[in-house]
Amino acid sequence: MDPLAPLIASLRAEGRLRVWSLVITAFGDLVQHRGGAMTTTRLGVLLGRIGVEPGALRTALSRLDSDGWLDREREGRTSICRLSRQGLQQFGPATSTIYAAPQTGPIDRWSLSVTLGQNGVPSVRLMPAGDARRADVTVTGSLDRISPEYRAEYLDAGYRAVLAALAEDLRQMPALTGPLDAAAARLLLIHRWRRVVLRFPEPFPDLLPDDSPLADPRVDVARTYGVLSGAAERWLGEPIPGAPAMPPADTSFAKRFGLSAQA
Repeated sequence: MDPLAPLIASLRAEGRLRVWSLVITAFGDLVQHRGGAMTTTRLGVLLGRIGVEPGALRTALSRLDSDGWLDREREGRTSICRLSRQGLQQFGPATSTIYAAPQTGPIDRWSLSVTLGQNGVPSVRLMPAGDARRADVTVTGSLDRISPEYRAEYLDAGYRAVLAALAEDLRQMPALTGPLDAAAARLLLIHRWRRVVLRFPEPFPDLLPDDSPLADPRVDVARTYGVLSGAAERWLGEPIPGAPAMPPADTSFAKRFGLSAQA
């Protein structure tokens, strides 16, 4: 059985596959720290490993190019893609949220933040002090009590479902040690994690109910990311048929999830 089959099935179970979104995830996670550019040959091999057909990839690249997300150029018979300035501006701010290091201890100070939406309706969130920099109103102090009722309501059905899907994916990933398989699995991990942390409140373990699918999602993601990364980085750093090795990783890679501090 294909070791990636459960992960691919999980991805496709969510509905129509948005290949363009997978491409953006690939550039953010597997390309930016290695010179910022990838040949379409290597990108095709990577996405082909998770079942993306060449025609679907060409369509996605054309869309991203016309929408201003990607710059494409040719070097001989090789086509090379990189995030455009617009793409970097769109993706850059999300990077710190996606790859933030897990909490290393209990959170002593919290902020209750109020942010006004476009229609004037306030959105209220509870988060560690210092994370509410863009809020319109912030109240900071200690957290004296969290009721079981609050914990129970912290995960609505949609939030619980995405954490459950993440938990199932994490269960499948540590055994994937082949270089291409590890690179593809890491792409799927960050694609899933990106949608958790950019669409929902940060899943802080202090606020999660006892029956949460994951007790500390960021810790679990960081741990699996570290397990996959050795083999995944080998695949990026080696030539493959039709594509040269990518440049060495820059120093930004070691900062993801605080991996350098854990080494």
